[in-house]
Amino acid sequence: MAQPQIGHLVPLDQNLQEDASIAKIPVFRGLNFVGRNSVSLSDKRLSRNHLALTVSPDGSATVIVEGTNPVVVNSGNNREKLCSRENGTIRNGDVIELIPGHYMFKYVISDTEKSSSGHGREADEGNAASSRKRLRQTSEAKVSSSNSKIIELEKNSRVEGSNSMAENSRNSLSKKDSSEEAIRHFHVSPDKLALTFRLLRVQGLPQWANTSCVSIEDVIQGDILFAVLSNYMVDIDWLLSASPLLSKIPKVLVVNGEGDGTLDHMKRIKPANWILHKPPLPISFGTHHSKAMLLVYPRGVRIIIHTANLIYVDWNNKTQGLWMQDFPWKEQNNPSKGCAFENDLTDYLSALKWPEFSVNFPNLGSFTINSSFFRKFDYSNAEVRLIASVPGYHTGVNLKKWGHVKLRTVLQECTFDREFKKSPLVYQFSSLGSLDEKWMAEFASSMSSGLSEDKTPLGPGEPLIIWPTVEDVRCSLEGYAAGNAIPSPLKNVEKAFLKKYWAKWKASHSGRSHAMPHIKTFARYNDQKLAWFLLTSANLSKAAWGALQKNNSQLMIRSYELGVLFLPFKRCSFRFSCTNTVSQPEDKCGSSDNSKAQKTELVTLNWQRSSNAVSLSEIVKLPLPYELPPQPYSSEDVPWSWDRTYNKKDVYGQVWPRQVKLYSHQDS
Repeated sequence: MAQPQIGHLVPLDQNLQEDASIAKIPVFRGLNFVGRNSVSLSDKRLSRNHLALTVSPDGSATVIVEGTNPVVVNSGNNREKLCSRENGTIRNGDVIELIPGHYMFKYVISDTEKSSSGHGREADEGNAASSRKRLRQTSEAKVSSSNSKIIELEKNSRVEGSNSMAENSRNSLSKKDSSEEAIRHFHVSPDKLALTFRLLRVQGLPQWANTSCVSIEDVIQGDILFAVLSNYMVDIDWLLSASPLLSKIPKVLVVNGEGDGTLDHMKRIKPANWILHKPPLPISFGTHHSKAMLLVYPRGVRIIIHTANLIYVDWNNKTQGLWMQDFPWKEQNNPSKGCAFENDLTDYLSALKWPEFSVNFPNLGSFTINSSFFRKFDYSNAEVRLIASVPGYHTGVNLKKWGHVKLRTVLQECTFDREFKKSPLVYQFSSLGSLDEKWMAEFASSMSSGLSEDKTPLGPGEPLIIWPTVEDVRCSLEGYAAGNAIPSPLKNVEKAFLKKYWAKWKASHSGRSHAMPHIKTFARYNDQKLAWFLLTSANLSKAAWGALQKNNSQLMIRSYELGVLFLPFKRCSFRFSCTNTVSQPEDKCGSSDNSKAQKTELVTLNWQRSSNAVSLSEIVKLPLPYELPPQPYSSEDVPWSWDRTYNKKDVYGQVWPRQVKLYSHQDS
């Protein structure tokens, strides 16, 4: 049975007079949704269901902001801004601004409804509270049910103000509209995949937000003869259900960083063809944190470097990144020489010290599986450089092999466009170590390395740290539970010198403003162009990147990390696939020397070609999920730390701290 109509939302012009050119919106008792569809507007700052309005029989109503741009409620002389997931109340005659300063609607209750209402203020407020509770429960059920509702995400522009700001707002909006839902247009041909990386799919996002994104089924596929899975956390119960192929591969080596309890469970339930190995940790408080897959096929090897633990929430609910490239077996009669990628890879694998074992590959013979085995593949066409960390006290020739000194060494060999001289840096990650200003300067020095076209140093860049606020976590797809994967204590986050670095997590163009980041990225940029970009497992910590000691002659690293560095040089243009037998003819580049490689331009998804720009370089788009340049924190923003108490309820009605289930075998 249809609910009775209570009144209307009457459109107003800038003079607060009724705008007859826009239809009134009928309002019914119970739950109403108001947004881009009901208002018949194309402005994508409005979500399709931008505002939820729950109306009581007496006409009073509770509003909750379903979209991620704020809404303003004008009641008498009071003007209240409600941000995403916040709620308030409205009464007859109140004016709602669906976007602050724009799209104003007056709430008008029908005369018949007003006269029939006998409720006093006390009952009115009681009904409003009941409505709020009912609406919150409805909203929580919708959010927690994956794929049950397209979740509209934060748009770029938050235009505030009055009529005097309208023209400036329109001008800025025209520029920002061009980057709305930018990931929708991110399509990469198969022969270009290794030049860029991709984001992992996130459940519950609209289809456009998962354009060209990948799931675990997209990478673990085909006739795999042998696999190395490297990670920190491994949920075997979930992994086998998500990728049943793993139980059929003849041999799987799982290099992990799990604790004794989980490791015991893994040993009990692992398939017989799996080998578990935990690398040595010679320095206390270190971890095996690298996230990679090495899949060996009859045609070659697939190298995958990514940022997700092998657990459900990491592959479904968070912002993550993944790079992948396939490489052929070397020709036995004419083996190619080693290259930088090959040397870096085998050096890193050697440090893992897994016990050697043999695997018999049909039609290929028996092989001893150790780090040297991976020299049997031709990496001369690798489109990235590896940047790894291994624990230890590194001196001499090993000083430049690992951590931030490795990154410094590689960048020092590169020449970048002059526009990157003294250009800023961005650090984005999901866990913050115990830092000091001296180490931050040491780290920034490595990040600022490289030469300009005139052979002079690029010079120091000013860094910003993209880090979720408490409100970001509270209003995320997972609510406070997302904060469990942003595990930084207050003592690390609250250091006074860090305040100048904080910048907001804003990811509307990729649809991921509410998908909290577990991805780790570091870059040097100028507007929407990138000098270089690093996708890595390494968070911002001395344990991950290393700290120089003994007058800079020794680098101390505690943990294993692995990342891929994108540079503005393209190795070659042929496509090789381990799973697709139709490959383009090989066009060997024959060298990993940057001077002999084709120049490229690395840009973000929000980059737009200037109408008068002329460039001979190939444009390579990298799907950075966050917006550049980063927006510094406001005075109201509080950086997330996971050991504080948060009593303001999240989108599921929960407070923090609370237990978060990460493994299938955990007790609920």
